[in-house]
Amino acid sequence: MRLKYAWSGLLPILAGCVTTQRVPPPPPTGDATWHMVAPADTTRYQLALGEVFSGGTPFQRVAPVYPSNLLVSCPSPQEVPALLIVGVNGRVDEVRVTGEAQAAASRRAFIAAVRTAALQWRFNPLQIDRWAADADGNTHVVDSGTKPFSLAYVFRFACHAGKSAVSAAAATP
Repeated sequence: MRLKYAWSGLLPILAGCVTTQRVPPPPPTGDATWHMVAPADTTRYQLALGEVFSGGTPFQRVAPVYPSNLLVSCPSPQEVPALLIVGVNGRVDEVRVTGEAQAAASRRAFIAAVRTAALQWRFNPLQIDRWAADADGNTHVVDSGTKPFSLAYVFRFACHAGKSAVSAAAATP
């Protein structure tokens, strides 16, 4: 019986020796998705009879990173429409954002995140082949070349309770 009381007296003493270590929360992170849009005034290559195209499809996309300095204030969702200019080699050469020069500093942080990510995107080059038929009716490529192209995307940034979510959207032309 005495042993039972001895243990109960030691428990509060032992509990006082236990220390709790504060572990900082992990830093907030974001993820990304995107969608392509086709504005009404989109100019397209006009293919002649016997011409076909291939390529122009992305094979490497880098997600934009939510600006970490804006996570604390958690602003309302932001959408950044951007035109990606893709060269003949399939690399994004330029990212154009309408109204960038007049944008507020916080909006420019989102635009910079889009530009940094989009300049790392890679596409299969857009190739246009011209086919012809010989006297026997057999078809073959008589001319081929790669062309630059552009695609419009909308990137969406959102923050909920200090955690970011980034998405970008593109629709097929």
